[in-house]
Amino acid sequence: MSMTTGQAVITIAAVVLGTMTTRFLPFLLFPADKPTPKYIRYLGEVLPFAVIGMLVVYCLKGTEMTAWPFGLPEVIASAAVILLHKLKKNMLLSIAGGTLCYMLLVQVVF
Repeated sequence: MSMTTGQAVITIAAVVLGTMTTRFLPFLLFPADKPTPKYIRYLGEVLPFAVIGMLVVYCLKGTEMTAWPFGLPEVIASAAVILLHKLKKNMLLSIAGGTLCYMLLVQVVF
């Protein structure tokens, strides 16, 4: 099934409108000349950790710990992410290194 030209234009316009709204709305709600509300500052402090925690749970939720390989690739790759981040303090390197480690483990070793 394909879209008509009108449907494609409406879809693109909706995507552009949604993107522009999410990009500009914070600047309209919280101008630079006014202090940022305490609640928003609090969310800026705690949400990154909450998101990382949710990602860890999401990534490990399907791990089978009662059958071979007993979650070893996931545990080893998670340890690699932690080690890389402790050593290099670079989030991109930690994520890429952990992903590479996991893919090598599941494709070559296990």
